[in-house]
Amino acid sequence: MEIFRTRAEVHNYLNELRSPGRTVGFVPTMGALHQGHLSLIEAAKNKTSIVVCSIFVNPTQFNDKSDLENYPRPIEDDIRKLREVSCDVLFLPEVDEMYRSSDNWHIELDGLDIILEGEIRPGHYQGVTQIVKKLFDIVNPDYAFFGQKDFQQFMIISLMVKKLQMSVKLVRCPIVREKDGLAMSSRNVYLSEADRQNALALYKALTRAKTGFKDKSIAQVREEALDFLAASPGIEPEYFEIFNAETFQPAASKQEGTIIALVAARVGSIRIIDNMILTIK
Repeated sequence: MEIFRTRAEVHNYLNELRSPGRTVGFVPTMGALHQGHLSLIEAAKNKTSIVVCSIFVNPTQFNDKSDLENYPRPIEDDIRKLREVSCDVLFLPEVDEMYRSSDNWHIELDGLDIILEGEIRPGHYQGVTQIVKKLFDIVNPDYAFFGQKDFQQFMIISLMVKKLQMSVKLVRCPIVREKDGLAMSSRNVYLSEADRQNALALYKALTRAKTGFKDKSIAQVREEALDFLAASPGIEPEYFEIFNAETFQPAASKQEGTIIALVAARVGSIRIIDNMILTIK
């Protein structure tokens, strides 16, 4: 695996590798890699010729300074994991390589960036789109791979690609879960043993919603899920919403298309998000 720390080096290296019929797959991450990330690398390997991963803890998407400072950065372990799954290229820049003091960014995201996660974390998705745009420009991938767990992020990046008429094709990959159902996340390492068990309430709420969705109204499913979370020990629910997965707007009807349930809660001091497709049309 080749490791590059500057924009120019990785950009030039990839340009040398390009040839007719060879495609570049890209997996942008913030490190602290787990099996969910590695499944994206595997998906990229299966679809493309050259697989690039980036690790960059992006400061512009954190609105909590302590969260940025405390974000896990086990870089040596991450490099080992990437080598084990035969990733071809790692882009590992520093902050001053990705940002200049004159940088200014805003893209109109049609309101998708101010609901759910965007409402709780103001400015978060402007930071996400800024860094993903930079990375796409540097790597120039044919395909970019993202996990479904950050479904809102995927929808927003999809909108950015459409608005900016970028040529990259986005691939959404399934959520990878622990054996008991907990969605894998870099932040799970901070859960205490008790919080780790309490966190299963999110998965249980989603599976209950999926099971009951056929026979209950959208409002009833949502209300019962919130009641379940509120009654679960150690859980402070922030939202449980049922959306149209194509428009990313609240679902008005069970017949209007693919329906997804999205949940966020605090478990101890850690925020956890998760989602599940309820029906596919």
